[in-house]
Amino acid sequence: MVDPDRTDTVEVTVVADDGAAGERLDKYLSTSPDLKLSRNRIQKLLADGMILVDGEAVASKFRLKGGETVTVGIPPEPPSHIEGEAIPLDIVYEDRHLVVVNKPPGLVTHPAVGNPAGTLVNALVHHLGGLPDCGESDRPGIVHRLDKNTSGLLIIARTEETHGLLQQAIQERRVKRQYLALICGHLAEESGRIDLPIGRSLRHRTRMAVTNQNSRESVTDYTLKDRYRSYDLVEIVLQTGRTHQIRVHFSHLGHPVFGDPEYGGREKWHRGIFGPERPLAQKLLGVLQRQALHAGRLVFVHPITGEALDFAAEPPADFQELLVVLDAEGR
Repeated sequence: MVDPDRTDTVEVTVVADDGAAGERLDKYLSTSPDLKLSRNRIQKLLADGMILVDGEAVASKFRLKGGETVTVGIPPEPPSHIEGEAIPLDIVYEDRHLVVVNKPPGLVTHPAVGNPAGTLVNALVHHLGGLPDCGESDRPGIVHRLDKNTSGLLIIARTEETHGLLQQAIQERRVKRQYLALICGHLAEESGRIDLPIGRSLRHRTRMAVTNQNSRESVTDYTLKDRYRSYDLVEIVLQTGRTHQIRVHFSHLGHPVFGDPEYGGREKWHRGIFGPERPLAQKLLGVLQRQALHAGRLVFVHPITGEALDFAAEPPADFQELLVVLDAEGR
């Protein structure tokens, strides 16, 4: 799926005329002077859920009746070449098939128009001497991704075969991706499953939301790890991997990830904090300038050798300092 959190995605609205009745949507759009896109790219956008007909996602073989409003989200074309950059990397594991990296917060996973350089992919191209031409061309070798301000473990494929096998393993839920998050408020249950579909927000097109429109199955398991006066520390296992999934799911429950400005975990939630909790909240927000979310463990079977692999990474210093303050003042 095209990453829907790219802020440089352009939206174009096309109203099908009466003469379009009976014509395939992909063919009709490929002739639109408002779009000037090839039929292949139109089909890719349809497959990625970037084209809506009267607000609903449809297949490329959909036939128009005439009069429909078609909304097309057009992400930028990826860069044609990615330069390697000597950016420090925390390599947890490396062989000729794959690499596991512990990504620091603040590092973008792959290039985009807003971040054409200085990304994890640029660092990997430099370190490895290149990455396989698989997946999307601006994220070669990337099997799954982390948001810029989320830290933790990522798998990168070094061959096209490995890339395909790892993506299949993730789709079949054979890769355990475990996170640590501090969330605002207290969950009703100490463990549970959030099974709510996620799609692009119709109000804020750079964000995701729990919605039944143009959405995909999204499943998040959680277990309470520790409880503070105003916050819960939870261990999370992803069953699916939608964009912003953890942040969206917990925000929807009224318990946004602490420090998350996009989904209500920073100023918005803390406006309701009063009395002695307010100074502590302000102190904690000063300690962590991002969302309190860390991908701390990866468990999977090596797709080529069959070896069982289990990697863990401690949260970075800012997250650990947050927990130190909570242990001392937040109970």
